[in-house]
Amino acid sequence: MTTYDSADLHRAAAAGIRAPSLHNSQPWLFRLRDGAIEILADRTRQLPVADSGGWAVRIACGAATLNARLALTAVGTPAQVILLPDGSRSDVIARLTPGPQRPPTYLEQDLFSAVARRYSTRRPFWPDRVPAEVRVRLIEAARAENGWLELLVGMTALSGFAELAQSADRVLRRDFGYQAEMAGWVHLGAAPDGVPATAGAPVAEPHDLLPQRSFSERRRTPGHDFEPEPLVAILGSAADRPVDQVAAGQALQRVLLTATDAGLASSMISQPIEVPAARDQLRRSLGRRGTPQMALRVGYGSPGRPTPRRDLADVILP
Repeated sequence: MTTYDSADLHRAAAAGIRAPSLHNSQPWLFRLRDGAIEILADRTRQLPVADSGGWAVRIACGAATLNARLALTAVGTPAQVILLPDGSRSDVIARLTPGPQRPPTYLEQDLFSAVARRYSTRRPFWPDRVPAEVRVRLIEAARAENGWLELLVGMTALSGFAELAQSADRVLRRDFGYQAEMAGWVHLGAAPDGVPATAGAPVAEPHDLLPQRSFSERRRTPGHDFEPEPLVAILGSAADRPVDQVAAGQALQRVLLTATDAGLASSMISQPIEVPAARDQLRRSLGRRGTPQMALRVGYGSPGRPTPRRDLADVILP
């Protein structure tokens, strides 16, 4: 196989749009060009306040790239990937060209089947402990995409992270422009993007350890508190160039799909990444080289609902 065709493009885009994005803004486009599939940043959907530098766009498009790769691999036409092929100033995030044809591995099939089942769950998780072998799988998933995953072990590390996250959340809550922008992406009715108000966490209580974004005034059911010792993971990259952020998006999605395949629920805690001072403090607290790109809460929880997605006709360029 020397080129991809329209059917391949639609297959890749259908999986790509299932990736996560900040406020479900879905900042991606797809096109077929000279037999290659390209994932592009949709700058009209970049959040001007929360993402003025484009970090969230690159993370989201990297995650969409991983989904597209899995979709192509699932039908025996895996792609060779070049990230930012035209440089960091271009809107082309990734270019996928056909590699040697081969059947997918069992792992690739499992990850692809998890694409449609992955979504963020902002509700409390059950107290069940995530087994050691599953934790290892999550770490290996990040490493497979040239990222790293640090699992916070013990209440000392967890409390330190919680303090950072809560502090960053307070900074963002005091930013009227940030809050107004986020509110603009929350909706009560049907919409192809943004976050349904019902998808938010229940209103925060003083004893909550981690910050959760609440999109309504819904109170939690008595006795349904958040887990007292959640499993928190920090995903990072070796450096923080635009290409590293795209690669981190791929690593993030592989971790999320691995968690889904293992029967875990997950949600992202981006506040300490969005606030530069908190992000730098988090980096130093981990005591390792590299840059944190996302924080995750992982555990066992009740099923939720996937957030809406735009039609393929709206994201595929002619």
